[in-house]
Amino acid sequence: MAGRIRQADVDEVKARTNIADIIGERVALKSAGVGSLKGLCPFHDERSPSFNVRPQAGFYHCFGCGESGDVYSFLRAMDHVTFTEAVERLAGRIGFTLHYEDGGAAPEHTGRARLYAANASAAEFFRAQLMTPEADIARRFLGQRGFDAGAAGHFGVGYAPKGWSGMHSALRAQGYTDEELSSAGLVSQGQRGVYDRFRGRVVWPIRDVTGQVIGFGARRLYDDDNGPKYLNTPETTIYKKAQVLYGLDLAKRDVSREHRVVVVEGYTDVMACHLAGITTAIATCGTAFGSDHITVLRRVMGDDSTAGEVVFTFDPDAAGQKAALRAFADAKRFNAQTYVATGPEGLDPCDLRLARGDGAVRALLETKVPMVEFVLDQRISGYDLASVEGRVGALRTAAPVVAELRDPLLQPEYVRVLARRLGMDTEDVRREVERAGRGGGRRDAAPGTQTVEPSVDDGALRVTLATLPRSPEVGLERDALMGVLQFGHRMDATLVERALELPFRNAALDAVRVAVRDAPGMQRPGWSADAVATVREPYRSLAAELLAGDFPALNDDAAVTSAGDLARRLVLRRFDREKAELLGAIQRVPAASEEGRSIRLRLRELDAQRQALVDEAS
Repeated sequence: MAGRIRQADVDEVKARTNIADIIGERVALKSAGVGSLKGLCPFHDERSPSFNVRPQAGFYHCFGCGESGDVYSFLRAMDHVTFTEAVERLAGRIGFTLHYEDGGAAPEHTGRARLYAANASAAEFFRAQLMTPEADIARRFLGQRGFDAGAAGHFGVGYAPKGWSGMHSALRAQGYTDEELSSAGLVSQGQRGVYDRFRGRVVWPIRDVTGQVIGFGARRLYDDDNGPKYLNTPETTIYKKAQVLYGLDLAKRDVSREHRVVVVEGYTDVMACHLAGITTAIATCGTAFGSDHITVLRRVMGDDSTAGEVVFTFDPDAAGQKAALRAFADAKRFNAQTYVATGPEGLDPCDLRLARGDGAVRALLETKVPMVEFVLDQRISGYDLASVEGRVGALRTAAPVVAELRDPLLQPEYVRVLARRLGMDTEDVRREVERAGRGGGRRDAAPGTQTVEPSVDDGALRVTLATLPRSPEVGLERDALMGVLQFGHRMDATLVERALELPFRNAALDAVRVAVRDAPGMQRPGWSADAVATVREPYRSLAAELLAGDFPALNDDAAVTSAGDLARRLVLRRFDREKAELLGAIQRVPAASEEGRSIRLRLRELDAQRQALVDEAS
C-alpha cells in the first residue's frame, strides 16, 4: 500500500500551482496593489472585499474573518478533502506524478473524492448512452427544442436507459460499491436491492463552480413514467441544492468579466441562452432562488459596487409572479442592481429561441425592468385603483417595498413612481413609506457606505494591523516586516538577517520577527506562508495580515527597493541605539582608561559601518 506523499513532491506541486487560479474558480479577484489580488471572502458573508490573495507567496488572508493559508488549506476548507486528496488533486491538474514513501501512513481519503469520481463516471455513462438506439426519444426531445449533438456535447447532456440497473452495473464494474453509489445519490434502495435512480430520462450533469460533476437533473420522456417531470439528485455530501447553480461553471468567467448574471428557470433555458450568446445565464436546480445562491453569485461577480446587474426571467403566470416576489425578498442582499425580464407572450428563453431565433433571446434582456417596479406592480395589481379604498390598500401593501430600499437616492424616486402608479399625492405616499420604514426595523447601509464586518471570533484576543500603536517606531517595524514577508526572496539575504537580528520594541511585531528570522530557505517558494504558520498565538493573524496586506509601491521592482530601504533603516536604527548608549557610557568613565579607549574605538567602527550601509543604498 502506498505511503505518505514525499515532501519534495508536496513542495513541488505547491510551487507549480498558481493559488490565484484555484481561488479564482470560486471568487472573482481584482488587482489590489503590487502582487496582490482581492475579492469577497468565501469563508464568510461580506459586502466589501476583504479577502486578499498574494500569488507570489502562495497565500491568502481575509482581513474580515481572519482565515488564511496556502492552496492546500484552501482546498481542504472549501471542498472538505484531506491533505492527501488536496495534493493529489493539484498534482493531477498540472500532470505531476507523485511519489509515495514506503512504510509511511497510507493515503487518507474522506470518501468525497470517491463521490466526485462516481458522479464523473456516471456522467460519462449517460453521455455514451445518448448515442444508442434506445436514446432516439431523448435525441428527438433535444432536437425539438433546437439542440443538436454539438449543443448536447457542450453541456454534457446524456440519457439514462429504461432498465433498472444499467448504470449500476456499469459503475460496479469500475469498482464502485453500492454504498458509494448510494452516497452519491445515483442509486436508490428497494425491497429487492439497489436500482438506478435515473431511468428512461434525458439527463443533465450538474457541476460545481470548479467544473466537477456533483449531481444530475433528469426529465421524464415516457408516458408510462409515473415519476415527477423533473428528478434531481437528492441531498448528498457534495450536492446541496440550495447552493448549486446550473451552468455557473460555464458562465463564471463572463459573469466575473461583465458583472452581469441572468437567472432563468430551467436547464433548457440555460442552454438556449448560452447558444444565443447570453453566456452569463444560470438556473437553480429544483429549488427556489435563495440566500445561499446569492452568496455564491456575489463571490463570482465580485459585486462590491452598484455596477453589476442581476436579471431574473420569470414566467408571467401566477407561479412566476410568486417566484419573483420570493427572489425580491433575498435580492436586496445584492449590491448589484436587480431586474426582471419576461418574454413576449410569456415565452421562456428556450421556447422564444425556437419561435423567433437567437436574436429574440438576446433582445429579451432589453425589456428588463427594475425588480422594484416589477414587485410594486405585483403588489398593487390586485386592488381596484379606481376606488379610494383600493388605492389606500394598494399603498399600504406597496409602501414597505419602497421603505426597504437601501439607496437613499432611489427611495424618493420610487416614492414618486408609486404615487404615479396609484394616482395619489406624493406627500401622502412619502408619509406612508416613512411610517412603513419606522415599523420595518433597521435598514441596510447604502451602497458605498463603509461598514465594519463583524469578526467571527469577536470574543477572542486578536492582534491585527488595526490594533497596533500609531508611532514612527512601530510603523517602521511593521512596514519592514511587511516588505520582508512579501519580497524577501528578492532581497539581499545578509541585509535581511542584519535587520531582523535584534528584538523589536513592539511585542506583537517582535513575535513575527522571530518567526521570519528563523524561517529557512527564503528563496524557497512558499517560505513566507510557512513562516506565518509558525508565529505563536495570538500574533499569527497579524503575521498573515503583514503578508497579505497592501505594500505601497508602483511595481515589483519599486517594492523590492522600498523593502530594502526599510530593512536598512532597521539596521541604522540599531547602530544609532548602540551609539547613543556608548555616548552615554563614555561620559561615565575616565577618557584615558582602557574602557574609554574601547568605547571610542567602537564608536568609530559604528560610524564606518553606518556610512558603508548608507553608501550601499546610494
